[in-house]
Amino acid sequence: MCGITGIIHKTDHPVDLSILQKINRTLAHRGPDDEGYFVEGSVGLGHRRLSIIDLSSGHQPMRTPDGRYTIVFNGEIYNFLEIRSELEKKGITFSTHSDTEVLLALYSLEGEKALNRLNGMFSFAIWDQKQRKLFAARDRMGKKPFYYWDSPGCFVFASELKGFKAHPDFQTEVDQEALAHYFQYEYVPAPYSIFRGVKKLAAGHFLIHDEKGPTIKPYWDVPSPDSGKSAVSEPEICDRVLSLLDRAVEYRMISDVPLGVFLSGGIDSSAVVALMARHRSGKDIKTFSINFDEPSFDESTWSSYVAKHFSTDHHVQTLSPQKLLDILPETAAFLDEPFADYSIIPTYLLSRFTRQTVTVALGGDGGDELFAGYPTFYADRVARWFGMLPRLVRTAVTRMTHALPVSDKDMSFDFKAKQFLYGAHFPPVIRNQVWLGAFHQEEQDELFLNRDISRNPLWLVDDVMKNCRSSHPGDRILYFYQKFYLCDDILFKTDRASMAASLEVRAPFLDVNLVEYVSKLPFEMKLKGRNTKYILKKALDKILPSSIICRKKKGFGIPIALWLKNELRGVLTSRLSRRKIEKEGIFNPDCIERLVGEHLSGRKNNRKQLFALLMFEWWRERYL
Repeated sequence: MCGITGIIHKTDHPVDLSILQKINRTLAHRGPDDEGYFVEGSVGLGHRRLSIIDLSSGHQPMRTPDGRYTIVFNGEIYNFLEIRSELEKKGITFSTHSDTEVLLALYSLEGEKALNRLNGMFSFAIWDQKQRKLFAARDRMGKKPFYYWDSPGCFVFASELKGFKAHPDFQTEVDQEALAHYFQYEYVPAPYSIFRGVKKLAAGHFLIHDEKGPTIKPYWDVPSPDSGKSAVSEPEICDRVLSLLDRAVEYRMISDVPLGVFLSGGIDSSAVVALMARHRSGKDIKTFSINFDEPSFDESTWSSYVAKHFSTDHHVQTLSPQKLLDILPETAAFLDEPFADYSIIPTYLLSRFTRQTVTVALGGDGGDELFAGYPTFYADRVARWFGMLPRLVRTAVTRMTHALPVSDKDMSFDFKAKQFLYGAHFPPVIRNQVWLGAFHQEEQDELFLNRDISRNPLWLVDDVMKNCRSSHPGDRILYFYQKFYLCDDILFKTDRASMAASLEVRAPFLDVNLVEYVSKLPFEMKLKGRNTKYILKKALDKILPSSIICRKKKGFGIPIALWLKNELRGVLTSRLSRRKIEKEGIFNPDCIERLVGEHLSGRKNNRKQLFALLMFEWWRERYL
């Protein structure tokens, strides 16, 4: 796992190595083991390395023997040994044992078609000295980041936004559209970034920069389910799912450094542990969990049960509310883009704890988005039924729901019921985003002083959903989750939190072969009645205890609603004080005052809106 940077001047003006070094060194946490540079005239590439495979060599930037191609690469290619074997049969020789050299050799032979051969997580850039062009690409699901800034004088790219601030010509201005997206989604979705002029390369896309400037094209998309009834039986599908997941786990166990696994005790992480146990003894599997004092958030009973069942070398850290609160400013500091998913705090603490023992960890990211594991998938079906009820009935239900007392517990009934009703009247895909987000458009009209900022931030959903080739409501919602929430929330969170701790995290559920196979299965194989992850649970029935398979889903949360009333009350009232908000001139102080007052008095649970505002203020103070 690494950090990559690059500068291409649009004139013959040579790249200043000191500027490239400043940009590259902002990414030192992504690669503490090594740094390297390639500077040749108007082109410069930088690299920070976290050594995982081929520790003694594999230094980057790496060049082909003829000097034509130079690569900087962030990520892992899990099938590089098979590709290497094929290339060796064609007469290509290798001087290292790294996947970087294999990727570079493959690209030199096949060009952009090489992307179709790769199974892994990656972002990379290859400079072609002969054609004077840069080729860059990001993996299919968006596990590794790639930002770029195309200015009049130069083209600059980096793994994280903070790198651009090190360039003397870069101006830190907020992109107004991105700001509206942030408050709608709780993150900034691709291709936007919070900085004006900087874009994210979208997942499954490549970029070519030459004398004409940057050109961006897709090379992969989530496939749609096969039409017609499958001739394959359910037991055969279960066997295939388990086989593909097992192979994905085995791939991700290749490492020249100590390796472990995040274990929450949920279905996905438990499945990873169970499959790892097929390939090595339990005592050689290091599992890592964190415990919470608040019972409604703690999963330690389940993670300990799984660890004991597979006899793993289990490591547990108990976190007090004060520990989590102490780490909140540090978490906000390493985020160079506002981000309001508060599960990043325990994810960062788990990453730090895990990094004390290992350098690589496997996790369960992607299982919910692939197999329809969230309660919102069933809630969407209920919303359709709810919409068919007589208006008087719907009105009565709404009044009764809003009369429920407010609870601060994790995903309490009143919170879920109110969120459900809030989004139920929207179209299916949009309602899912409304359930997930902080401020919908009408609320943004009240939030911002400048009404132009809030011009329907959900148009981006409609734009992306045009590429979904299925008309099935369930398939379309899965597509939405994979393109938005998974890529720009879940994977962003895991990448930033783990990289801040210099830990590599691998996601077996996002193996391309598994993703493509499961995506082609009918939606009814994923959500059957009220049973989420139906086919995955059936497949795992052979290797997991039934108590784990049947347990109720639980997210990786913290009691933020309660903290905002107590431990974070002072921070909340100072960061969102009327005087401060009026001075900044971005938000309507009456709106902010109402949200704070409602929450502190217990009249409403405004945790999502207030935490989004709080994280933005922390980011603004640091980066603007």
